[in-house]
Amino acid sequence: MRTSNPALSTSTFESLTRTDDGVMTVNGTVNKTALSLALLVAAASYTWNIFNETESVDAIYPWLIGGSIAGFIVAMITIFKKHLAPITTPIYAVLEGVALGGLSAVFELMYPGIVMQAVGLTFGVLFSMLFLYRSGIIKVTEKFKMGVVAATMGIVVVYMISFVMSLFTGSGMNMIHDNSLMSIGFSLFVVVIASLNLVLDFDFIDQGTRRGAPKYMEWYGAFGLLVTLVWLYIEILRLLSKLRSR
Repeated sequence: MRTSNPALSTSTFESLTRTDDGVMTVNGTVNKTALSLALLVAAASYTWNIFNETESVDAIYPWLIGGSIAGFIVAMITIFKKHLAPITTPIYAVLEGVALGGLSAVFELMYPGIVMQAVGLTFGVLFSMLFLYRSGIIKVTEKFKMGVVAATMGIVVVYMISFVMSLFTGSGMNMIHDNSLMSIGFSLFVVVIASLNLVLDFDFIDQGTRRGAPKYMEWYGAFGLLVTLVWLYIEILRLLSKLRSR
């Protein structure tokens, strides 16, 4: 089974540590995903309030950068030490929340109302993809998986090139960061691919339950969904900001 989400890779179910706590279930994964999202929102409200009180980017910059870096480190630990997911997933949710709260506050200052729009669209996409997956309208075939994986890897390469260019030129690839029609089209494409990654995440969770994965994999499945949802939210925020800036 393939997935472009690094947290939910082909070898995830190989050599899992078995426990006596039971097996992975869909309901258990849903509950842990909901708890993780609640932790993320609570943490986000903290840095959001800091920014609203100070109206200073400098005040939240350490939280934004620190949360992003620490969140990446915890994510890597979770991916390679899956049995620690019950501990690391809540920590990851808090760290990402701290970072997203600051980022969202900055966007909200520039474009009032944009955050609620982005949140609404993110959950709208989540439930829409779940419906399309459950109803069988979108079937997770090998070709579908390979297409989403290839597109996701292509996006990663573009962002990496842009990051490297920004280190040397200070501007990166302006054609994907400005508010031109090309840039808006690129952001729309990224949002579509991020949305399709949710379908792969749903399939991963189904696979885990059918294979009788250990109970702690519910937390791992929640972690994988959280990774995709964070990415989707950021890309929707970027897309809306480009549209609003026009």
